[in-house]
Amino acid sequence: MAKKRNGSRNSLIDAAAALRDEVDVLSFSEPVTHVYNPLQYAWRSHQTYLNLANDKGVRVVLLGMNPGPWGMAQTGVPFGEINAVRDWMGIDVPVDHPSPEHPKRPVQGFACEKSEVSGRRLWGLFQQKYPKSKDFFKNHFVTNYCPLVFMEESARNRTPDKLAASEREKLTEICDRHLSRLLEILKPQYAVGVGAYAENCLKRVIENGNVEISLSRILHPSPASPAANKDWSGTATKQLKSAGIW
Repeated sequence: MAKKRNGSRNSLIDAAAALRDEVDVLSFSEPVTHVYNPLQYAWRSHQTYLNLANDKGVRVVLLGMNPGPWGMAQTGVPFGEINAVRDWMGIDVPVDHPSPEHPKRPVQGFACEKSEVSGRRLWGLFQQKYPKSKDFFKNHFVTNYCPLVFMEESARNRTPDKLAASEREKLTEICDRHLSRLLEILKPQYAVGVGAYAENCLKRVIENGNVEISLSRILHPSPASPAANKDWSGTATKQLKSAGIW
């Protein structure tokens, strides 16, 4: 007989399953040619990640935009740099394949040898402060606003804010509802947008829900940002301290 889950973890898993199924029926037009839903093909890994959350809620929720091709697209974990997920979090489970799969963006799961720079920076900072992942997850939780990966025919990544207006509206409705539910479950004191897009999503959902959560932002760790390539961890640490989080 399976062990019954309870508390926040059970609710997070139920909410993620609902999000997984709701976004899976959406359709997207060109230039988007491939859409990956890690909550489908990497569900076992994502569910294992959700089980790391503090079952009584957390003090801080950090929100990213959507999965990267070499991070969550491979591991099912937000900003899912493989070494951090496998060696620090202790997650290493089989990952299936999306369909259709872009030939230039294969999903190899934990066998993928490419590195997600954003994830390496983000989780690397948390590893430095919390050598044991359980100490990080006592008070923090990291998630993404949108669970889908969008790619063009060339394999170029396309972010949610660049989708056609009608498609973006449908996706936003679903993702806002899930984010609202996640904040309700985890009851954080602080919400941190990893980048401006995530901060705006948090602001909208917090204001619409009329809840009291302190909102702030840290610099996105993407190598596409010149500022992030100059001591990103130092900048993010200062921002977290300025917000009263660390």
